[in-house]
Amino acid sequence: MSVADTPEPPYYAVIFTSLRTEGDDGYGAMAAAMVELAKRQPGYLGMESARDGLGITVSYWKDLESIAAWKADAKHLAAQQAGRERWYSSFKTRIARVERDYGFER
Repeated sequence: MSVADTPEPPYYAVIFTSLRTEGDDGYGAMAAAMVELAKRQPGYLGMESARDGLGITVSYWKDLESIAAWKADAKHLAAQQAGRERWYSSFKTRIARVERDYGFER
């Protein structure tokens, strides 16, 4: 895992925060498939994810149109439905415009 290499702002962040249900029930395979599918979407810039009880995944996108297209992707829609039915006890999605970004790397 690494920190996403994002371009100069502005761009957008989709912040997905979740609490999982017990057991895997196909979650791991679907999550991996969704990461690979997202990487192929026009406007995708990168992703960062962590889970220790509370899960947070932040995906970065060029613009709001790219985010809307990703949300409407048929395979992603199926994963969203399975998430509501089986994998999440609760979740929240937030979309934010990134105005500044800075850091360092060793």
